[in-house]
Amino acid sequence: MTNGKKPRENPDYQPQAAGASSYLYLGIGLVVVIALVVGGFIWMNNKSYPPVDDKVLAENASFIVGDRAAPITIDIFEDFHCEHCSEFEKQSSAAIRQNVIDGKIRARYHMLNFLDGASDSGDYSSRAAGAALCVARNDDREVFWKLHSALFERWNDDLNNQQIADLAVASGAGPTSRECIASGTLVDEARSMADASKGQLNNSTEGQVATPTVLLAGKQVENITAGTGWLDDIIAGDRPTA
Repeated sequence: MTNGKKPRENPDYQPQAAGASSYLYLGIGLVVVIALVVGGFIWMNNKSYPPVDDKVLAENASFIVGDRAAPITIDIFEDFHCEHCSEFEKQSSAAIRQNVIDGKIRARYHMLNFLDGASDSGDYSSRAAGAALCVARNDDREVFWKLHSALFERWNDDLNNQQIADLAVASGAGPTSRECIASGTLVDEARSMADASKGQLNNSTEGQVATPTVLLAGKQVENITAGTGWLDDIIAGDRPTA
């Protein structure tokens, strides 16, 4: 922004021609930059990732629904501030719930928070994940599912804790969950769980972490945002994984 005045010139400044040494230093700098880029590319292409640890996934899921004896377990990774996760919720949530109720699958929900910085508050994903954890600890699966859907309907809103608590109550949550959410009691724990889950997702996808993602036996399921065919294939015994 300017004030309309001409910028003052420095009468003592005289541009100097670049000498041979300047070009030499420039050339050396370019070589160093190229070497760093090539080295980084080689390192990334040779980096190894450990196998997904199912125990870590089980211990750090925000909520687990379904019979322990269900023949199939899927891990669902979402962020409450993620537009594509909201679309995934609309497309697949009913099918996931019905198959859980029918005993065909067990679903482990992992609420990540890497979109915290995209919210005005800077921590919306973490606070919403903490709210989901409060409900998971104190209410039944129907309340969790209703709050889960309600939060994704408001994915682009930066709700404060009281507003999230009000959503939870409207979803059937009791006073313990309401207080837990309003006070942000489990936000830090939700962050730690998100970090652990994200680490396992990182291992599965070799560093290509994104939401929504579904894992089956530690492998990424393909085409999850193109309807519910991916789930139909899994129920039918196929393995639509990358």
